[in-house]
Amino acid sequence: MTVDSHALALFAGILAFLCIASAIGWLLDRRAGPQGNPGIDNLNARIRAWWVMVALMGAAFLLGKPGVILLFAFASFAALREFLTLTPTRRADHRTLFAMFFVVLPIQYYLIWIEWYGLYSIFIPVYVFLLMPILIALRGDTAKFMTRVAEMQWGVMIAIFCISHVPALLTLNIPGFETRKLLLIAFLVIVVQMSDVLQYIWGKLFGRHKVAPKLSPSKTWEGLVGGVASATLLGACLWWITPFTFLEAGLVALVLTLMGFFGGLVMSAIKRDRGVKDWGRLIEGHGGMLDRLDSVVFAAPIFFHLVRYWWTV
Repeated sequence: MTVDSHALALFAGILAFLCIASAIGWLLDRRAGPQGNPGIDNLNARIRAWWVMVALMGAAFLLGKPGVILLFAFASFAALREFLTLTPTRRADHRTLFAMFFVVLPIQYYLIWIEWYGLYSIFIPVYVFLLMPILIALRGDTAKFMTRVAEMQWGVMIAIFCISHVPALLTLNIPGFETRKLLLIAFLVIVVQMSDVLQYIWGKLFGRHKVAPKLSPSKTWEGLVGGVASATLLGACLWWITPFTFLEAGLVALVLTLMGFFGGLVMSAIKRDRGVKDWGRLIEGHGGMLDRLDSVVFAAPIFFHLVRYWWTV
């Protein structure tokens, strides 16, 4: 799988954006003086983290399909670990936990590697979901059985099934787009992540009315509307890296931004239930892997099936 001129132009734009952001962060840090500023320090930490994440994504893109699959398999592993770290388990669950990491995860990504859509689309939500309670029941520990099963199933769904739909975009057969499918992943990630950033900015500037104050006090209706509208326009302007028209790219971006918002809201509800602010500390300035991918989790499967049903042969 080759990297064409569209991909090079896109990454050049991203690198230019990061250079400008880094320069702004440096200037703000200089103006803050020796005493510093926590907000500016956090901003610069996030910019440094974005450099690392863009570098990893770029390296994966250069390696093509193997690199992308390995990158997101690692992301699934890290996300599943974070989820289960906050999930109470019992000794009777250990075999099931082992199977989640070292059987289910590798099989799901192998099925994507060999492009077996008929199986990787149902492997987890059908076969794994039925097998997991069987394995736990065979251990004979019935304490909080339903809760334990449901929490582990939800972990597999979020961390493996949903995230695996990002590299699964490479398996789609889109006429005239065979050598550019990596750009579908770029479109998904850019639109969803920028929607998060833009919602934060609009919320800071104009936010007054909370969407769900008990779940995420920082999310406001003003931030949501402004961020979604801005990210939708951004997605429309990126039509040239997709098989979509300008209008189609905008409509798809609108769906992605809304699903990303609801995904972040659901993941915030889970964190509130667990009494934590972040899923982990893997990424400086961003928390854990799930903190960075919470919006992608809900958006990726929807995006995959939208493209598959409307733009493939």
